[in-house]
Order: sequence, then structure tokens, then C-alpha cells
Amino acid sequence: MKYQKKKKALLLLEDGTIFYGKAVGDQEGTAFGEVCFNTGMTGYQEIFTDPSYFGQLMVTTNAHIGNYGTMEEEVESDSIKIAGLICKNFSYEYSRPGADKSLLEFLEENGLFAISDVDTRALVSYIRDNGAMNAVISTRVDDVDTLKKELEQVPSMEGLELASKVSTTAPYFFGDEEATFKIAALDIGIKKNILRNLSKRGAYIKVFPYNATMEEMAAWNPDGYFISNGPGDPEPLTEAIATTKQILKKNKPLFGICLGHQVLALANGVSTYKMHHGHRGINHPILNLLTGKGEITSQNHGFAINREETEANPDLEITHTHLNDGTVAGIRMKYRNVFSVQYHPEASPGPHDAEYLFDQFFEAIKASRN
Repeated sequence: MKYQKKKKALLLLEDGTIFYGKAVGDQEGTAFGEVCFNTGMTGYQEIFTDPSYFGQLMVTTNAHIGNYGTMEEEVESDSIKIAGLICKNFSYEYSRPGADKSLLEFLEENGLFAISDVDTRALVSYIRDNGAMNAVISTRVDDVDTLKKELEQVPSMEGLELASKVSTTAPYFFGDEEATFKIAALDIGIKKNILRNLSKRGAYIKVFPYNATMEEMAAWNPDGYFISNGPGDPEPLTEAIATTKQILKKNKPLFGICLGHQVLALANGVSTYKMHHGHRGINHPILNLLTGKGEITSQNHGFAINREETEANPDLEITHTHLNDGTVAGIRMKYRNVFSVQYHPEASPGPHDAEYLFDQFFEAIKASRN
């Protein structure tokens, strides 16, 4: 192995619990964020570059991370978005012939601090029992008291607006200019594979910043609207919520994913709440209440919408539910071509059970044109 003498490192949780490990590579560093875990066996590169994970320390439950390297086309944004990485066994060598570089090179290029040799099974069990919380990873193992004081200054994810940190600063286009349909997408943390899924179904997409107004989006005269995934608490996104309310008045097809799902609920007067430890992985079971069929889905969220308020809302219908805990996983508006899901139908790698949702969106667009 390239690194024989790895520096000691630790993970300090805000409740004072400490897990010990080693720094990846020969780096020294410190990183703060909300600690969370993902149960996916593959897809670490997509996880690290997913804007929805901005500001979070990622614990990977798969025992080996880095063993298949990285590829340029498997990124979900223009840079790594997690705040830091915590894993069990970090692979410095990789075996996939098509890989561009090792995971270590990828992390170093993006300036991400990572620690390995952590008992991730014990750590994940602790998070499941005690909930997601702020934490710090560091090589400053002899400076715990100072780290505790610094950790106290890190804001809670609840109430934190992060979409502005990952959204585009100016509109841009994606796809074929001669495509059949035009879609206006509100970027509150959009993933590249969402754009690919829209484009391959015949859409030319104009992606707008998180604070774009309805007038700016409507001026492009799109056939439909899309609200993306993203990080942080949805309730502070007052501009996105206001724009969504205006989109609903236009009565054109609208599709929301993840944070976009929560924004749509808030635009309809349904509140959201922070979950105990969230859903993050690629094997979450969902029941489609409209078809009675089960779906295995990829998920990444720490907030959810209020079920009781959704059920009481005369304009909304719950279309999907999470089979593990009964949380709302999908809604639609009864009198408009508007729907959303809490999970990620575009996920890759991962199950493709929910890709039909993109087709459903385009069917709604076609119907609205007639």
C-alpha cells in the first residue's frame, strides 16, 4: 500500500462521542458538517458530487470505498459537494479498466478531507439510535477541547438555507436546441443525470438560478416546469416557494424531485420537518398507491413533508409512501398536471424502477399541448 504510516484522526460528534480512525493519504485536515450515512454498495462518486449532500459529512456503509476508481462522466455536478468522508477501508488502488484516476487523486484534486479505519458499523448504529447531528473529522486528535468549541459554532441543518450555495448563478441551457419540448428547470441543487433524463426524452432545458422569478422563467415560454433536488432545509427557500406558487397559477405541467417535492408541498401550505436520521441509499422500498406496485428506489433526504396536513389538503393526493416508516414519498395535485416524489428516479447506479416518472411528465406535457 502506498501509505504505510497514516496519521491518526478522529470523528467527534456534537454530543461528545468520539470515533477514531486514520487520515486518508498523507493529508492533515479538519472538516465540519452534519454526519449522515448512505447504504449504497456502489455509486460513491455520484454521492460525493450530489449537491443534495452539500455541508454533510458522509459515512459510507459499504466496507470498501475507492476500489473501482473514478470516471469523469460519473459526476453529478462540477465538484465534490460533501464536507468530508468517513469510511472503513479506503482503496488506494483501483481495478476498473475504464477508470480515469484513483479515488485518492479525485479527492485531492477537490481538496476533500477524508478519514478511514473507522468502525462504521458502530457509527451508523449510533446515528440510527441517536439521530443525525453535527460533527467534525480531524487529525487534531490531541486538541479535542478546541474542536468541541469550534463544533458548537456550526449551525444546525434545521433552518439552514443551502440551495444558494450550489445553484447556478446564471441561466444556462442543456440538451438539443432543436428538441421537441422546452422545459424550465429551477436549480436548487440539480443533478446532471436529471438533465440527461429530461434531454434524452426530447427536451431542451433552460436551467434557472434558485431565486429566479416566474416572469423570468415564463419569458422562455416553456412547455413544462421542473423543480430540482438540493440540500438543506426547504422552509427558508421563500423565493423558490413563491415562484412555485406562481408556476401553479400558470397551470402547466410541473415535476418536482426531492427538495423540489418539499418546495411543492410548502407552496400548497403543507409543512416540512427534519427527520431523525433521514433516508440515504439505493434500496428504499416504495409503494405506488395508484398502481399497487412496489418500487425499489434511491433516496437522499433528511427532511420530509407532513402526512396529516397532506391528507387534509383538498388539492393534494398522496401517490407514494415509504414502506419502512410510512413517510410521504410522492404527491400529485388533483386538478393540475403537477406531481412530485421524495426520491431520485434518475439515480445511476441504482434501481431504475421509477424512471417511468419522467415518461409520466412528458405525457402530461404532450396532453397539455393538445
